Order: sequence, then structure tokens, then C-alpha cells
Amino acid sequence: MRMGKWALVLMLLLLSGCSSANTGDRQVPLRTAAPALTGQLLPEDGPAAAERIVLGFSQLGSESTWREANTASIQEAAAEAGISLILKNAEQDQQKQFDAIRSFIESEVDIIAIAPVVQTGWEAILQEIKLAGIPVIILDRSVNVKDSSLYVTFIGSDFYEEGVKAAKYMIDKMRHDSGVITIAELQGTEGSTPSIDRGRGFRKMIEDKQNFRITQSRPAGFTKRGGREVMREFLQQPEEEWPQVLYAHNDDMAIGAVEAIEEAGLTPGSDIIIISVDGTRRAFEQMIAGNINAVVECNPLLGPLLMQAAKEIMSGRTLPKRIVPPEDIFTQELAAMEVENRKY
Repeated sequence: MRMGKWALVLMLLLLSGCSSANTGDRQVPLRTAAPALTGQLLPEDGPAAAERIVLGFSQLGSESTWREANTASIQEAAAEAGISLILKNAEQDQQKQFDAIRSFIESEVDIIAIAPVVQTGWEAILQEIKLAGIPVIILDRSVNVKDSSLYVTFIGSDFYEEGVKAAKYMIDKMRHDSGVITIAELQGTEGSTPSIDRGRGFRKMIEDKQNFRITQSRPAGFTKRGGREVMREFLQQPEEEWPQVLYAHNDDMAIGAVEAIEEAGLTPGSDIIIISVDGTRRAFEQMIAGNINAVVECNPLLGPLLMQAAKEIMSGRTLPKRIVPPEDIFTQELAAMEVENRKY
């Protein structure tokens, strides 16, 4: 099977692996002659292929281009890895996630993966999974629990660092501007890990800089429509209160905001500097057009990492508690060279 970029990343993270997986109460049998890690997904063992790993995955929704790419990556990687995937979409509803998880427990799946809608309220349901003896992988967004043994590993981006990168770009971009720089912020889903951490990282970088001030900040749900509507409200304020910089927690909201800025007779990317997070092809096209100035990458293609982790758990290996894919920041100057490399 062809080695993927993320399989190699995970292989490097696993070189210090031990002999048993952190799977709660469940005892996962070890293979008597487990193959050494080579960066490849573990092969099917002939007759054992009939006993395929069954992975129950609770996806939080389909609110953005990023999320759609994330779902597609998981489906494609499961098919390539020979893993049976049961995927349920929670449509931004935590209770629907709980219902899906209980159905996975009832079906006695081998592993449960969760992309949480919000980061709180998970202790009780994770305890239920632990009692059932099923290992858990948290994907994309983290959970806020006191007992970290309730899940094996968390695979996802460093959202705090994404906020830091966005602020560093802004500080450099605006270094020649005198006076106070006013900033509008489009937050994502209220209570979600990326929205919380992207905001924290950004604020940390400007907390001791008196000339940078966030004057407007509102949740816009990670959607294009939300970004457009909230930006319209921001621009309904008196002209002297209009922001000089827009920091959007994802590309869809930034693209919606571009439309609202143009409706107001302003030039996005010039009259208002726009910084976004995700790195979708559509955002790169907006950078090429001059509408968005910089995009911090948050790669949704986590499917290969998830499937590799599932195989490692079922073979009895220990995973790092935190797995972060490599990511970058892109500016208008780099957009034209990189756009064709965007797979989402």
C-alpha cells in the first residue's frame, strides 16, 4: 500500500512507542510478531482481513469547506486502509454526538473517534465508552476532561499557535502604520476549541501592544453566511469605527466578509487587511485576487493519520497523547505558486 505523507509523520511520532495501548479497561491483544514501523500502514494479514477493524466516527457537522474535506479524507483513508467506517454527522448538535456514540457502543465497534462540536460536557459519555472497553481517539477539536485516560490520543492542529501566527503576520504587516490599529474578529462556533484557542493565541501576541485593539468581536459560526452577516453589522457602525484589520477564525467566514466589505464600497485586502485560518483553495483564489492578505494553514486531511492510529491501537502499540500535523502560513505573494497544491 502506498505510503502517505501523514503515515510518515505518524511513524516518526511513534518511534518511542511501547508495547501496550492506552485503551481504558479493554485489553487489546498484541500480535506475536508485530512488524516494525516502516511508515507504511499495517498490512492486512490474509485471513485476518475478514476481521476488519470497525471504526465508529462521530463527525461534528458539515458547516464549511474545511469540514467537508475532513470528512472526505476520513472516508477515503478508511477505504484505503481496509477499515470499516461507520460515520454519523452530528450537524453541530452535541446531543446527536452522544446518541451516535451510544449507537457505536451498542454495535460493539472496535474504536470510536470523535470530532467534538464543543470542548465541554464530555466526561460522562467518555466514561460510558470506557466502561464498554472501547478505545477513543479525539480528532480535530479537543475535549476538556479532568481524566485524560478517557481517550488514547488527540489528533489535530495547534489552534493556539494558529492564532499566534495570524497575529505575528498582522504585527509585521502593520509595522509602518502609526496610531491605533483597530481589529474586528469573526469567531467560530461559540465554545468550540478552535474558536477559543485561535482567539487566545491572537490576543496573547497583542496583549502588551497598546496600538493594536480588538474593537469588534462576534461569533459567526464558521460559515460564509455568518461571516457576511456579522461583517455587515460591523460596517453599519459609524465610519470612524470601521476596522483596519479583520481576523477571521476560518476561510468561509473570511470569504463571506469579503462580500460584505465590497457591498460597503470598500476594497477588501486594502481598505481592510484580512487574515484567515484554514487554507482552502477558495481562500487561495481570494488571495490571488487580492481580497485576503494571509491564510494560516489548518490541514483537514487527517484521515490517514486517524487510520494509522487505529491500526496502531489494535496492534497493541502506545501512541503519543498529542499528534499535531505540520502546517504553515501563506501570503498573497505565495498564493499563485501554491494554489494548485490545495487538495481542498
